[in-house]
Amino acid sequence: MSASPTIIPVNTPSAAYSVAIGHGLLPEIGSRIDALLNGKLRSGEQRCFVVSSPEIWQRWGDTLATGFPQQPTLLSVPSGEHHKRLATVERLGEEMAQAGADRDSVLIAFGGGVIGDMTGYLAASYMRGIRYVQVPTTLLAQVDSSIGGKTGVNLAAGKNLVGAFHHPLAVYADIEVLSTLPTTELRAGLQESIKAGIIRDASLFDYLEQHAEKILSGDPEALAHVVAASVRVKAEVVSADERESGLRMILNLGHTLGHAIEAATEYKQLLHGEAVAWGMLAALHIALARATVTPDQAARMSRLIRTYGPLKPFTADPAHLVALTTKDKKNRSGNRSFVLPVGIGNAVVVRDVSEVELLEAAETFSR
Repeated sequence: MSASPTIIPVNTPSAAYSVAIGHGLLPEIGSRIDALLNGKLRSGEQRCFVVSSPEIWQRWGDTLATGFPQQPTLLSVPSGEHHKRLATVERLGEEMAQAGADRDSVLIAFGGGVIGDMTGYLAASYMRGIRYVQVPTTLLAQVDSSIGGKTGVNLAAGKNLVGAFHHPLAVYADIEVLSTLPTTELRAGLQESIKAGIIRDASLFDYLEQHAEKILSGDPEALAHVVAASVRVKAEVVSADERESGLRMILNLGHTLGHAIEAATEYKQLLHGEAVAWGMLAALHIALARATVTPDQAARMSRLIRTYGPLKPFTADPAHLVALTTKDKKNRSGNRSFVLPVGIGNAVVVRDVSEVELLEAAETFSR
């Protein structure tokens, strides 16, 4: 048995569940899910289906499967953002139907953010909604995308434009799986933790500044601290604003231009966290011009973002990036919703950022 995990509750009007964060959780997840289902996995009354990539399943699948009273059915999805499409969801749904999945079946998302988003949307859609569990295997998924019930897939026009709010039954974040995460993915995921610190938790920001060497070296205790603090931010915001009608929008710091960068580069040049890092620098440029941050605060934030880089260069026309922001799903009545930091540990959503401001910010990417 692993040591007792850290448990962080998520309480929204439509769902209440917990995020468990610890070391060595994978072998226990089957029994933990069975307990949530009142022993119906062990009795054979209900079945589990796992959506995962071949790489994740080959490395960690046996460890996960040991905790299940009956072997879960594997549904495989190749790695890569370009597979996050409706066609993949349809194919997975067909495989589930052929395997006899019914409304009492439970899906398990076992992978990074792409797997988690798609599996959640599959769960929201299959037979008009079944239960699912998030078992995130990347830092980005552990600190951000596995929590809050946002599910979806991409269209050619933009990221996550088709989706649904559908909360998981539980989230299990095992810090040990991060030991095999490529360094680039670890660093990209940490950008979401930097975001959490900037918008809501100055103490997390300070911790990321003071312990960068330990965190970047993959120190398990340091990573557990960062994951737990990041999850608390996400849980607090989601609990206060489940459907992104107000406060929850602050979680999108760096994402307006970040998503535009991903779409412009066809999801091939940057990881999501890397694109968000560039987007946060653009937001800082605008915030500094609007004096919502001081020069010293902007310098600290920029330095921390770059410390957890290096920021990977990309090729995209600034005007095209600005045009793509008009398709952002957070826009309301034709107006862009844009998140600006207010000092360190606070943020505000504004809807008057002009195309000129965005273009000037996007032009800094090539400097």
